[in-house]
Amino acid sequence: MDDDFGAAVSKLASHALDLNQLTTLAKAIERARLENDLSPLSPMRLGLLGNGTTSLFGPALTATAARHGLNLEVVEAPYDQGFQAALDPASDINRTRPDAVLLAFDHRILAMPDNPQDEAESTVCVNEAFEQIRAIGQAVSTQSGATVIYQTLVHPPTHLLGSYDRRLPGSPHKLVDNFNDKLIESINGTGDILLDAGAIAEMVGLDTWHDITRWHLAKIPFVQTAIPLYADHVARLLAASVGKSRKCLVLDLDNTLWGGVIGDDGLAGIILGEGDPVGEAFLDIQRMALRLRALGIILAVSSKNEDATARLPFREHPDMLIRESDIAVFQANWSDKATNLESIARALDIGVDALVLLDDNPVERAQVRAALPQVAVPELPKDPALYSRTLLAAGYFETVSLSTEDLLRADDYTSRAKRVELQGASRDLSSYLTSLNMEIFFAPFDETGRNRIAQLINKSNQFNLTTRRYTQNEVAALEADPSVFTLQVRLRDRFGDNGMISVVICRSLGDGEEWEIDTWLMSCRVLGRGVEQAVLAEIVRNAVANDCRRLRGLFIPSGRNDLVKDHYAKLGFERQVDGSTWLLETHTFEPGDVPVKVIHAVEGNAT
Repeated sequence: MDDDFGAAVSKLASHALDLNQLTTLAKAIERARLENDLSPLSPMRLGLLGNGTTSLFGPALTATAARHGLNLEVVEAPYDQGFQAALDPASDINRTRPDAVLLAFDHRILAMPDNPQDEAESTVCVNEAFEQIRAIGQAVSTQSGATVIYQTLVHPPTHLLGSYDRRLPGSPHKLVDNFNDKLIESINGTGDILLDAGAIAEMVGLDTWHDITRWHLAKIPFVQTAIPLYADHVARLLAASVGKSRKCLVLDLDNTLWGGVIGDDGLAGIILGEGDPVGEAFLDIQRMALRLRALGIILAVSSKNEDATARLPFREHPDMLIRESDIAVFQANWSDKATNLESIARALDIGVDALVLLDDNPVERAQVRAALPQVAVPELPKDPALYSRTLLAAGYFETVSLSTEDLLRADDYTSRAKRVELQGASRDLSSYLTSLNMEIFFAPFDETGRNRIAQLINKSNQFNLTTRRYTQNEVAALEADPSVFTLQVRLRDRFGDNGMISVVICRSLGDGEEWEIDTWLMSCRVLGRGVEQAVLAEIVRNAVANDCRRLRGLFIPSGRNDLVKDHYAKLGFERQVDGSTWLLETHTFEPGDVPVKVIHAVEGNAT
């Protein structure tokens, strides 16, 4: 098979394929999986349980997942055997230990009350269905260790008494609403994932979504033509759970953020503002971009323009909503877009696969797709009023959690630019680091940081020595394991709080005289500040306190972590003959001189 088969599959999956085409592609992927490496697709296994026929979902999920960078294997429970498959340790679902399990149950899991006006009976119906779903999820999580994806129930297409159904405690619509509210509340903060199937159905339309004939004939839970859309939303969640969501929206300017060409039409000639349908469409685009920024998405600009001319609307147009301070990297020049996008990625220290380009020009879009296929480039319609809807419908910024650090990401990149400016003005590295007034906080894993710890473990690729992944439940187990040393690291400096920037997991080997560094990852945004030396000093301090004489470091290449291939060598570890193992004698270790104030959360003291 071709060594580039994985990339070819991903490109093919990016087209709008119907169910038959997805099934054909899935068969090709399954054959290829036995014969060759499907890199750059990341392997993942999904368990599938439901109360209807789900056999059509598996192939669609396998093929669609390739669009989102995953080599997905689907393991399906027998028809309507969800509870049995969840409880049985020998079931295919539990035996294969999937990374995630999707509970694809629909509204028919709810028993309808005989009297829709009876509130007590209606509450019992909701609680029984809820307890059944949660029991299935908790059983499969316990047996397999998988993350559970719970989906909301979809409203049925008909009403009993029309609009009055909203006031009937036992109407189908009210029962579904109450069940969904209870489900969402129960999984908040658990590390499990929510799939909003109800929202997907609303996009299709409830009357179209429900195919009652197919249900009676073959127990297919919704219309077959909607399966590709459903599969895409599931695949987005799976990709987001392992850090494959996009981080940065790159904006073109002329005819993308405003109507007209600023270099030709001038400040007064561009179309932007209330009272004009075209001007309002461009305001809507800017509002969308700012809302994304408020949720942590980085904004950048790439425009073929003179720099001063391109910045003029940001500085002087009265109706401009986005300002220069909202833009992390501003590229306005006459270079080609692909070159500018690579420059933006370097400046932000992220991969080009984290970028989404919003550009009205079909020639520019085609050039970027050809030169940088890793960049997401939505195909925009001619009407700018549809730009925002087109971008958001693609799900590039799908997420499974939203931490404080996520919300502050965009501001963090602005602060990073200030740090770079300060570094340029400093006489040398030492004076620059001193001027940052850094404070580093060390603490073991705990419940408060668990969500962010799991998020970093599953999202960090570049500064990650082993790229091992752990679910939130597995992180909780590590906290409680006395043979495991855990460390969460936070950093603050004069420009702001960087949040959690490093995670370390060490396992005690044999008699405890040696610790293996199972996981060591760091945020790339703090590189060059000596933080890794401070983290190593903290690891050694704890190792010595536990009579550990050696640290064993591992470097496992992933194709994306070349950045740290020399990490242990730079820190004084000695390379072993296998080439991937590094040793450090703790009793001979001498910490470097890093100008940082160290604070231990447990001990409450600073050194």
